[in-house]
Amino acid sequence: MAIIKGMHARLIAEKMEKVMKKLNYAFFDNNKPYNLNLISVRNKSGSSDKFDDVLYVVYRDEDKDWEVRSYEITTEPGPRILRKPINKKGTAILVPGQYRGTYKIDTHGGKFRHVALCQRNGKVWVFRDTDKDGKPDEKLVMEEGMFGINIHRHARVDEKEYVLGSSAGCQVFKGSKQFALFMELCNRSADIYGNSFTYTLLEEKNLT
Repeated sequence: MAIIKGMHARLIAEKMEKVMKKLNYAFFDNNKPYNLNLISVRNKSGSSDKFDDVLYVVYRDEDKDWEVRSYEITTEPGPRILRKPINKKGTAILVPGQYRGTYKIDTHGGKFRHVALCQRNGKVWVFRDTDKDGKPDEKLVMEEGMFGINIHRHARVDEKEYVLGSSAGCQVFKGSKQFALFMELCNRSADIYGNSFTYTLLEEKNLT
């Protein structure tokens, strides 16, 4: 995780705002603290075995100065799930886009239950990977719905190098400590603006 402040943070915020406006996405800045922009960037490696994507949180701090936090995550399901889909339609891969007000602080289920950002307030679009080759394939088959594409941590208390089965389409943090700090920010924001969060997934090409 990196915490960026000062001029560097301001330049990143300006860059992100420009990219978001170009895509007709919302960029939140009311010149008040903790109005969070949650923006992930999916890398173009074509592999999903490592936490090699980035989640940026872009916001103003208590002094109304720009601050940026970046976290190592995966935005794609792990190869273990890709080989053995838990859904007969195929493994879900979140489609890049902006999902306005779709997420809220709630309990992520499964074998390891914990508080996370959960897809509770609206639908998302996913690709369905069906070839079971362990690599994420963004096919023409897309589906919209309530799939529980949450933003959560993995089961271990330390950092995890390989994704394996940690994600079945969710956005998953590499480090549990990183995730705890992320949730602290989300709770601060929810106290001010309510329990509703917009999540944006970009591709590398969007930043060039």
